Amino acid sequence: MRTTLASLLRQLEFSMDEIRRLDESVDQLGEQPHLKAIVEKLDAEKGVGRLTAVAYAVEVGDFSRFKRRQQIGAYWGVTPGSQESGEVGDRKGHITRQGSPRMRRMLCQAAWSRVMHDEQEREVYQRLVKRNPKRKKIALVAAMRRLSIRLWHVGLKAQRGDAS
Repeated sequence: MRTTLASLLRQLEFSMDEIRRLDESVDQLGEQPHLKAIVEKLDAEKGVGRLTAVAYAVEVGDFSRFKRRQQIGAYWGVTPGSQESGEVGDRKGHITRQGSPRMRRMLCQAAWSRVMHDEQEREVYQRLVKRNPKRKKIALVAAMRRLSIRLWHVGLKAQRGDAS
């Protein structure tokens, strides 16, 4: 048992060192001159951690390439697909899932954190769930979309150098 325990402790120590090295790499990337101001502003948002802020800033790149909030939601694939046959009006379906799946997972975790710690976000989430209790995922995707748009606005202002 001691041999097994010692082996597990060595594995844990290695994993902790690897996590520390990766965190340092993320921090170094976030300190790049063209990203620093953006990452700091994104990191200040509730529910958004350093890793999510850096990943969002790096994946978007130039925030000004998106002209409207609908474009950023579509970029991450968190907008509903549209099914139009001509006979029936526009029906909304599942999300498009275009864009980075990794970023959607990060947005999902950040959205959950916002729902748990931000009163206003929690109220919106609960209002959507109350409308249809069996569709909690729809409410979460709506929170992800709102967060992605919020982060785009914050990043755009930071990239332009606006004070607020």
